[in-house]
Amino acid sequence: MRERAADGFNTRRSNLASVTDDRVRRPRDRHRRERTNQQDRGHPRPIAWVSTVDGDGTENPAPFSSYNYLGPSRPVLAFSAATGPDGEPKDTVDNVLETEEFAVNVVTEPLIETMDATAAGLPPEEIEFAFADVERAERRQIAPPRVANAAVTMECTLYDTLDLYDRTVILGDVRHYHAPEDVLTDGRIDSRKLATVGRLGSPYYTVSEPVEF
Repeated sequence: MRERAADGFNTRRSNLASVTDDRVRRPRDRHRRERTNQQDRGHPRPIAWVSTVDGDGTENPAPFSSYNYLGPSRPVLAFSAATGPDGEPKDTVDNVLETEEFAVNVVTEPLIETMDATAAGLPPEEIEFAFADVERAERRQIAPPRVANAAVTMECTLYDTLDLYDRTVILGDVRHYHAPEDVLTDGRIDSRKLATVGRLGSPYYTVSEPVEF
């Protein structure tokens, strides 16, 4: 293994992942948040850019890095969200509980800044799609819009929730996939064609660089 420093932050290169100086990004300072030691240890973390809509039609995209898939045969994924400073659930959680629908958009390198902008703490009545200038796209089976420029989007319905200390865990059944032809090989999503973004510890992102075995 070999360590490299990026802006004073040590990243580690192993045979499973590759991170180089020019592929580590710092989120905008205004959205920087304190991270616990545990979050700093558990990286890189995939990002679920979750789009939801409330009962009044107010749409909300927001990124969550406590996220992963739980099973491929009957596709289920999960993400979790902490409560806000006031102890109330975040808008995304409220919307999912109200409508039981959400979309998970895969973040790739060209979308880092746009995705990061949607992490801003806006009032519930403000629309992050407009705030961050995120283009919407049509969906097949759910009401929340998907991000038009996302390389892959998964339309989901709520399977279950779990209260975990100060977090809410959302489990979703994947109902439909959106993936353009340019990220497919022989009808399957090709990781070599997706520069996916992950969250590192502290204020950093990383971009994937697949290594074949």
